[in-house]
Amino acid sequence: MHPAPSVLVFTVLSGLGFGALAFLAVFVHPYGWPAFALWGLGYGLAIAGLLASTFHLGHPERAWRAFSQWRTSWLSREGLAAVATLVLLAPVALSDWLGLGLPRAFAVPGAVLALATIATTSMIYAQLKTVPRWNHWTTPAQFFAFALAGGAMLTGQGVAPLLLALLALALLAHWHYGDRRFAEVGASMGSATGLGPLGRLSVFDPAHTAGNYLMREMIFVVGRKHAARLRVIALVFACLIPALILFLPAHPATTGAAVLAHLVGAFAARWLFFAEAEHVVGLYYGKRQ
Repeated sequence: MHPAPSVLVFTVLSGLGFGALAFLAVFVHPYGWPAFALWGLGYGLAIAGLLASTFHLGHPERAWRAFSQWRTSWLSREGLAAVATLVLLAPVALSDWLGLGLPRAFAVPGAVLALATIATTSMIYAQLKTVPRWNHWTTPAQFFAFALAGGAMLTGQGVAPLLLALLALALLAHWHYGDRRFAEVGASMGSATGLGPLGRLSVFDPAHTAGNYLMREMIFVVGRKHAARLRVIALVFACLIPALILFLPAHPATTGAAVLAHLVGAFAARWLFFAEAEHVVGLYYGKRQ
C-alpha cells in the first residue's frame, strides 16, 4: 500500500493524542497551567491527527458525510468516537485548568471512548481481508501499544518503560506474523482472476499499458534490505532510546526528548506498516506471487 503522508500523520498523532487523553482522564490530576499544557497537548495532537486524515480524501470538504455510515464503516465509527471523546473530556480539562473540582468519575466515559477511538482506528485496517498482513490481531495490538506507550510518556507515567517494552513485542509480532500472512491465506493469481481451476496462471500481457489508481495506491514494493533497516530504526527510536531516556531524572526536557525520539520511530514503523502491506489486487497485475 502507498504510505500517504496524511495517513501517517493521522495514525501516529491521533494515537498519541488519544492515548494521552486516556491517561489524563484517569491517572493524572493536573491543576492550573500544567493542566492547561497537558490537556492542550493531548487535544492538539488528537485534533491535528484527525484533520490530517481529511487530506487523504478526494474532497476534504465532504469529510462530514463519513459520520453517517456508522452502521457499516469503521472509519465513520472512529470519527464519531473521536468527537464524543473530545466533547466529554472538555469539562474535565477545563475543571483541571480552572480548579473547579469536577469529580473524576465524569472523566471515565471519556477515557473509555478514547480507547474506543484507538480501537476503531485500528479496525479500519484490521478488517481488510484483502490485505492479509493487516487482517490479524497484531494490527490492533500495535495501535494500542503505540497509543498507550506514547500517552504514558507524554503524561509522565512510571509505567511507560514497561509499555515501551510491550510495544517492542507488538512490533516484532506484527512483523513476524505479517511476513507469513500473504502465503497463509492462499491468495494467488488464480483466486484473484477466478481462473484457478484451469491450472497455473501467468501474466501474458499487463492489464493496463499505463499506471492507474490501483497500481499507485494498492501496489507498493519496498526492498528487503531497506525494510530491515527501517525495522531496526523503528525499534531503536520508538522503544529503546525513549526507555533509556526515561531512566534519567524526571524533567520536562527528558520527557520531551523521549517523546521526540519515540515519534521518529513511530513514523518509521507506520511507514513500514503501509509500505509492507500487500493488497491482493497486486496478483491481478502480476505484482505478487
